[in-house]
Formats: sequence, structure tokens, C-alpha cells
Amino acid sequence: MPPTARHVAQLSQLREDRAVRVVVDDEKILLVRDGDTVRAYSADCPHAGGPLEQGALCHGRIICPWHKGTFDVSTGNVLEPPPLVPLERYTVIVDGDDVMVTPDKLPGETEPARTQEPHFAVIGAGAAGAAACAALRESGFTGHITLIGDEPHAPYDRTSLSKFVPSAEMAPADVPPLLAPEWFEQHGVERIVAKVARLDVPKRTIHFETGGELTYDTALLATGSVPKVPPIPGCELGGVYVLRHLDDAAAIVDALGEEAAATEVAILGSSFIGLETAAALRKRGVQVTVISPDKVPFAKQFGERVGAMFRELHERNGVKFHLQAKVVSLEGEEGNVHEVMLESGEHIAADVVLLGTGVAPATGFVEGLPLQKDGGVIVNAGMQAAPGLYAAGDIAVFPLYEDQEPLRIEHWRVAQQHARIAAENMCGARNRYSGVPFFWTYHFGKNFEYLGHASEWDDLVVDGDLDRHEFVALYVKDDKVVAVLACERDAQTAHLIDAMRRGPLSPAEALKIVARESCGLG
Repeated sequence: MPPTARHVAQLSQLREDRAVRVVVDDEKILLVRDGDTVRAYSADCPHAGGPLEQGALCHGRIICPWHKGTFDVSTGNVLEPPPLVPLERYTVIVDGDDVMVTPDKLPGETEPARTQEPHFAVIGAGAAGAAACAALRESGFTGHITLIGDEPHAPYDRTSLSKFVPSAEMAPADVPPLLAPEWFEQHGVERIVAKVARLDVPKRTIHFETGGELTYDTALLATGSVPKVPPIPGCELGGVYVLRHLDDAAAIVDALGEEAAATEVAILGSSFIGLETAAALRKRGVQVTVISPDKVPFAKQFGERVGAMFRELHERNGVKFHLQAKVVSLEGEEGNVHEVMLESGEHIAADVVLLGTGVAPATGFVEGLPLQKDGGVIVNAGMQAAPGLYAAGDIAVFPLYEDQEPLRIEHWRVAQQHARIAAENMCGARNRYSGVPFFWTYHFGKNFEYLGHASEWDDLVVDGDLDRHEFVALYVKDDKVVAVLACERDAQTAHLIDAMRRGPLSPAEALKIVARESCGLG
């Protein structure tokens, strides 16, 4: 027995449906029982540090409570993003009923020798691009990988830009990377910082704006979206911003200055980015006005009843709304914006204006591939768009359900799900997208989770209290749960997302899961 082994538990007291956290010499370790076998992994999710023992342990999966990252019980490997690297492993010794663990991490797998052929290119260095690089190496690809992006920063957690940077809870320089800085070199991934001018799909050639070109054997197109700038006079004024990149967030923070509470910000559009930023700015005392043509925020995504709940939450925290309103111009002084003019004749004072007016697929440089009218790239269930080309993320028009029209879903985690499927298939697999879409949105300290996708529904079943922001809301179509919105129900949504992955779920079955997890019965 290793001298560093520590007694941590009794086998008879470990359940197969509940992971347990222990601390051994300052190492936070997760114990997972599988029959008479016990495995030990790092206890916090490598994506954002979610406490894995508070999530779900079911059907061979460890599911993070926070963002539903999923790991294989038997190996600790990633099954579902947003984590992109496996859990650390520790040695476990079971002696009779005694369970002992050593605090020394086991070494990872030895890196195979690299080759220059074949050459895979990943165009877009965001969430999908990073996930694809990780999945390619995880799938055993030993060839040359080139990751191309037009930002100087390595892939980072873009979700922080609207949730935590405007509130000053996180400095732009502290936005976490998606992979450790040394990961790319260690795994033989070449990074090119450049803007792509033209992608010749039939010739499998990438042309850069600065000159030069690159040919590839297979590529993944994962360029995401670009913000839509509305045709409103004055959008070119100083103090008018979009929020897509890390540099955008840094510019907005700089514009607010040290006296942020004296700043008046107008947000055009009641999008997720717009309202998340509104909530973050209010934390700093910034005066925020949201101007939108919508009658109710998020009504399209969640319905008017839930949308009204979001509006009330924002108004209670000092956000002002001008809904069903049309902006006719932004007016400025000395080249900087100072007010927003509405069609009604109202003037809204604004030192800073954020354009939260939607995004469009970043595919204007693609040649030799039919695109949808909005620029979307049509892919099959394996994320393939054409011979030698795959697509993932915001740009991908994919079949979520076999009996429905393909659609685009602009969710950060869906982009990573797409990328993993594409990477596996680039390596010769024949996998199909069968995941459950998921995103989270953060407002005034409340984290709202959305599972599935509901284009329409005929019933909304609520367990809990919407107004107190402690609930699970089931969106039901033809007596099947097609989506779930929840707040303060992390463990329940971890179990629900697993159940939805495995097949159609009735409202009664979903409520049974909710009730079971509420009682902690497992």
C-alpha cells in the first residue's frame, strides 16, 4: 500500500447515485462508486470550478450542476462540454470496507508522435474552435492542426463578457482561457492570428487578408457571428459599442471610467447580451435604459409570462425600459453620443450606447458553398457541410430533430457540442448530433438555465415560484417536454438534462425527477 494513502470512506456508505467530496492533503477529490469499484477524480469541474458532487451521477455520467459539463464515470474523460479537458485521476485502494486514496495525481496519457499529414484547419478560435482542437487530439488525431482566429487572444470564455466584466467583478485581463496557455504547444496545435479574406471550398484553400494562403485536407468552419449594426444615423459616433470580443468589453469598461455610477448607458435591444450587460452595469450603479421594439423581453424564447418576470426583476433593480419603441437616431456632441432619439419624440440621455441588436453568421468570405439567405451553413447531422468541410456553432443550420426543419441555435455550449461531433467525424467516426441544447443567463445574482429548445409549446408547467426565482418551468408540446427553464435548481436540471438526452420525457416524468431531487432521494 502506498505510504501516502489516506482512509477517506467506508465502501458500504458510498452510494452509486451520489458522488462524495473528500479532502486529502489539500487535494479536493471526488469519490464515485461503480459496483464494488471506487474511482477518484478532481472534485471541481475544470471549466468553471462547479462542485461535481452537487450535480448528477447517473447512467455512467458525472454531470456538473453549474453548466452541465459531463464526464465518463469510468475514465473521467469529457463527454459533454463546456469542459474541454478530462478530470484529474487519483489512485484508489479498496481493502474490505475501507476506501483509501492517495493525494498524488496520476499521470495523463503519453502524447503520441506528431505528423504533418493530414492537415486539418479550424477556422475560428472561439468556443467551437477550442473544443474542436481538444476533441481532435482526444480522438487520436496525430496530424497537423492549424487554428485560425482574428483575435490576438487565445480562445477564452466569451460568456464572461456580458455577465461579469461590465460589473467589474472580473477584469478583462482575467477572463479565463478555455484551454491552458501551454495546451496548444503541448498538443502540437499551430495558431495563426489573421483574418480570412476568402475560403475556396472546392479547392480547400484559405486566403488571408494580409496575403498568403493555406491549403488543408479537412477543415472546420467555426467563425461564429458578427454583431448587426442597425441602419440608424449616429451609430458611428464615439461611445457607441457592440459587445462580441474581449477588446469590445475592455473598451466599454474604459468608457465607463472610475466614475461609472455617473454614467448613463442606453442599450438598444432586449437580447440576452443586452439584459445581462444591463444587470452587470447596475451592480456598479450605472444608470441603464433598455430600448427595444419588443413588447416583452425574451417573449420569443420563454413566452410573455416568463418574459414579464425578467422585466420585473430588472425594473426592481433600477433598469428603465422603453419597450415597443423605435430608435430614429443617435445624437452627439463633439463626435460622441449624448442622447438617443425615439420615434415618439422622446430623448434618452446616453454617455454610452450598447448595440444589442442581434448577430449574423460570419460567413461572408465563404466561396463555392451554397449558404442560406442569412448566411447560415447547412450541415447534416454529422456537422458536414461539403466534402472536406464541417461547420459548427452559430453558423450551422443543423437537424436538431429528425421530423423538423433544420435550424440555427446561437448558444455557446451548442457550438462546443457541434465541434466535438465534427472533430470525431473528421477523424473517421460517423456520429450524429444527439445532444440537448443548453445555455445559462445571469441576472442580478440569479442564474437561469435553459435545457432543450422550444420553437413553440402548448403548455407551461411550473414547479416552484417564478416571482421568487426558484422554479422549474416545463415547456410542453404534445405532452412531451421540449424545453426547461429553471432557477436555483442545479441538481434537478442535471438529472433532467440526462433524462432528456435519453429520450422523450412527459411532464409527469419530469416532475417526478424534480420531486425526487428536491427530497434528495436519488
